[in-house]
Order: sequence, then C-alpha cells, then structure tokens
Amino acid sequence: MTTFLLVPGLFMGGWAWEAVAAELTAGGHRAVPVTLPGLGERAGEGVGSIGLAEHAAHVRELLDAEGPGVVLVAHSYAAFPALAAADQRPGQVERVVFVDTGMPENGESVLTSFAGNGISGPIEDGVLPVPSEPAGIPAAELERYHRLATPHPAATLTDPIELTGAWRKLPTTGVFCLDNGLSLEVARALHGSGDPRFAKLTEPGVTFFELATGHFPMLSAPVELAAILVRAAAGEGVGLYG
Repeated sequence: MTTFLLVPGLFMGGWAWEAVAAELTAGGHRAVPVTLPGLGERAGEGVGSIGLAEHAAHVRELLDAEGPGVVLVAHSYAAFPALAAADQRPGQVERVVFVDTGMPENGESVLTSFAGNGISGPIEDGVLPVPSEPAGIPAAELERYHRLATPHPAATLTDPIELTGAWRKLPTTGVFCLDNGLSLEVARALHGSGDPRFAKLTEPGVTFFELATGHFPMLSAPVELAAILVRAAAGEGVGLYG
C-alpha cells in the first residue's frame, strides 16, 4: 500500500481529487486529498491573510501525520507549498509527483515563475477571484467547478518560496498534460539550454509521463492519472532522453 498526499492547484480543494482518490483506494492504496487553508470547505478561514507559508505548513503537518513513505502529488500551483513542505521534511517523502507544473527555485513566487501562463486578474479583498472561463476544465465538469471552486488567497501567489535544496535529493516524477503544451520535448529543450535549474531533469530517480489531456487531469482523466500515480510510486516512467 502506498500513501498518496494529493495537493490541488488554484481555486480548488480536496474535492478536485475525489475521482482519483476513489481509483487509488480501490487499488488498495491510501489517498489523502488536501484542502489548503482558505480554499474549498475552508474558504472562511481568514482567506485574505493567508500566505504561502500557511499553505506549506499545512502540507508539512500532513506529512508529519502520515509518517515516512508518502508520495506527494502536486498539481499546478501546489508545486510551491508541496515543495516547500518536502524541503522541510524530506525524510517523510518517498517521491514528489509534479502534475503539469514546474519546479520552482528558491526565492521565486508563483507570479514570477508562472508569468505568462494565465495567472492574472484583479485582486479583490486579498484574493484572486475564480475565473469565469477557466481554460482546460472539461465541459462535463464546468458546473461542478463553478459550484465548488473558491477565490484563492492572493499572498500565496506573491510570497517567495523558501527552499534549502534538501528536496533535490528526492526522487521525482513529472506528468505532462499534452493539451496544455507541456511535454518531454519541451523539457528536453529546457534541459538543453544549459540552465542549472534544469540539471535535475536527467538525474537518477527522475521519471516522466505524458498524458493526452488538458491542465486538469484529475477532472478530465482521473482513471488514467490514478494509474500513472501508482506507476510513478513504483519508480516507473521514462527518463528525459528515453
């Protein structure tokens, strides 16, 4: 049995992982969908005053509660709080799985790291409102998304991430959602640029999968994503160059 800690991206709570969690549980694993402070059913918790540190602290507390051997799954924005927590508790994490997202560097914020990726809009009362037309949400899930999505604490997008580099020793897996533009080809180009931040992409224990779907695979392809997570936990996947 593997324990999967499932951390969602912008505007979403643990509800986004329900179908994936059901698949993992049916396969005999433990799945823990995460709702970060100020989101989902926790939307009333002083959302305007919540920063990245609070989100990272919540993930860290869950890692402590679960014990060693956790596969930490981070979708999109969640790379920031999840990686900050893994950096503080590397002994608790068996592998980090990045779902359609990148690996931030120390001192970066979501807005500086994801510049140009559609994270924009007016900040109102300390939150980023839920987009009226979210790109990549499957049509069958739009009603549910608009019913359950909640405004996102804006400070979590501007606060810089604090990393010591301890997380870099952890095995990692990247899941690229092809319809959103990420792919092995793109990752190879980044590595080939010679930028030191992408050196980890070819290290031992680093694997990749491509999934033919949009940016929200937990909503558009939950069965396929769950299967990939199980394979990632087993160390499967391809290296950057095959």
